Amino acid sequence: MNNKIYQSVIIGGGPSGYTAAMYCARAGIKTLVIEMLSAGGQMATTSNVENYPGFDEGIDGFELGEKMQKNAEKFGAETLYSEVISLDLESRPKKVETADGEIIADSIIIATGANPRKLGLEGEESLVGKGIGYCAYCDGMYYKDRTVAVVGGGDSAAEDALYLSKICRKVFLIHRRNELRAVKSYVSLLSNTENIELILNAKPSRLMYDEKLHGIELEDTSDGHIFDISCDAVFVAVGRIPNTSLVAGKLDMDKGGYIIADETGRTNIPGVFAVGDVRTKHLRQIITAASDGANASKFVQEYLDSLN
Repeated sequence: MNNKIYQSVIIGGGPSGYTAAMYCARAGIKTLVIEMLSAGGQMATTSNVENYPGFDEGIDGFELGEKMQKNAEKFGAETLYSEVISLDLESRPKKVETADGEIIADSIIIATGANPRKLGLEGEESLVGKGIGYCAYCDGMYYKDRTVAVVGGGDSAAEDALYLSKICRKVFLIHRRNELRAVKSYVSLLSNTENIELILNAKPSRLMYDEKLHGIELEDTSDGHIFDISCDAVFVAVGRIPNTSLVAGKLDMDKGGYIIADETGRTNIPGVFAVGDVRTKHLRQIITAASDGANASKFVQEYLDSLN
């Protein structure tokens, strides 16, 4: 860092954070991105991103994150690899306390993302990309004409199952209760889709695998008996956990813990914006995160202009 005073500080170096940084820097806004690990966020854990425009053969998520970082830095954005410890959002200017000291900011963009909620089963971590997935829209095509399972009972799980049914030979939808929580229109579609089979009153108890997944063991939640199904992949759709601990009790959030912010990125505190997977929205994808960053930059500039 050249100094510790910035017009905009972006917390999180994923696609929303670095897109916001690029647009802000191009607009002449002195911009800093604070990232704890590496560029890309959750995207960096994906070995082949096939649904981001401009890469017809796909691109490694880590590489795409690095490209986004370089693009933002080309226009003057800076990066600090550090942990953010606390935020003073109400002060003017605002204050960001990091492990490397305090940073002063006229505006703050929260781009901390969300992590998929996991099953918590043995082998789950090692099987990511080898039969365990958390984004059907990202990884579904890898299992074209094969058998997959979706775990979950809400709208996201239903959407994933319906999407996968257009690609895969067979789709199991597994839910621990005796009825789905998804809206009735989804339930009707699921019931009328021939290659989707509902498995209710069941929860995953063990992943079956060697070098890759080949099935899942289930426990009947009504009587406890164990059975298994063969499948090539399991897509986990049991919710996400937004990374909002830094702003808990400071920004308005919905019942899922996501920061309430519309397409402008504005939150309930002037000069504080939320972009990407951490905010309320209908679709959480790399391209929608990047779009958030671009949108918010315009309103960051408007806010900064209002300070003069």
